[in-house]
Amino acid sequence: MRAAKVPCVSLPFNLGIGGAMRAGYRYAAENGYHRAVQFDADGQHRADQIHVLLEGLDGGADMACGNRFAAGGYEVGRGRALAMGVLRVGVRMLTGQRFSDTSSGFRAVQQPLLSVFASEYPVEYMDSVETLVSACRAGYTVVEVPTLMLERACGAPQT
Repeated sequence: MRAAKVPCVSLPFNLGIGGAMRAGYRYAAENGYHRAVQFDADGQHRADQIHVLLEGLDGGADMACGNRFAAGGYEVGRGRALAMGVLRVGVRMLTGQRFSDTSSGFRAVQQPLLSVFASEYPVEYMDSVETLVSACRAGYTVVEVPTLMLERACGAPQT
């Protein structure tokens, strides 16, 4: 990242996923960024798909979430599929909206939601689902966009 001259936030110790996300959003908000892209480091997300997220924002959304299933060809095991199904139902009950990939960490947000995440991004487990629910319930427009994703190269899924 540094070789590509991409700004990196160095943290003094492990803040967990949610704490690191909040730090990244805080950096973006404090440095005048209008948009931010959330991109997991597990090798699953493709940089050539970022434009799809940004097109979701261009269409008027406050947050665009990559949907690994909409583009086809992405499969998960039975246990994970069951857990993801439970999350889909829960999110629909809490928000009134249907989402197919509630735990996707491939997202883009823009102001003013970016500033909200800078101060209120959840630091607990399942932060992706909680941010989806909280953004919808606060009246922000959240859309899913079909994105191509790869199989995870390292790490373990949250769901």
